[in-house]
Amino acid sequence: MSIGHTLLGLLESGPRHGYDLKRAFDEHFGQDRPLHYGQVYSTMSRLLKNGLVEVDGVEAGAGPERKRYAITDAGITDVAQWLARPEKPEPYLQSTLYTKIVLALLTDRDAAELLDTQRAEHLRLMRGLTERKRTGDLADQLICDHALFHLEADLRWLELTAARLDKLAEAVRT
Repeated sequence: MSIGHTLLGLLESGPRHGYDLKRAFDEHFGQDRPLHYGQVYSTMSRLLKNGLVEVDGVEAGAGPERKRYAITDAGITDVAQWLARPEKPEPYLQSTLYTKIVLALLTDRDAAELLDTQRAEHLRLMRGLTERKRTGDLADQLICDHALFHLEADLRWLELTAARLDKLAEAVRT
């Protein structure tokens, strides 16, 4: 996810302080991985330097001065271009899991056990996501569906690999 583009998009509704941007980000996108304040301010500094935002006002407070940021026309154009550009599908052609399975086979470890352990971890995560989806709002349901579909594909791959493990062992050991 592009943090800069996301913060720019949040600014399209009007100027905000860094604290407000962090809160809005975490509310909409950061349930599993909230932003750190330092990340917000370093990103805003970069966006300011690149002319994508401007300081709309500065307020004195008990602590450091609070800057209010506004998106510029260049920032609006940048967000529009980013939104229009499709994301590159990730084919996972060289996954860590595949690497572990091949290494297990090459080192005479139990690759089937590795697959079983991974399957159990996927199922554990899927149960948690299913519960979150059941009790969540529409945004949670959509986010969970996305993750669940990917995990289901992984499970199919785990089953297929388990079924072909003998052939894979033969292929990697020759």
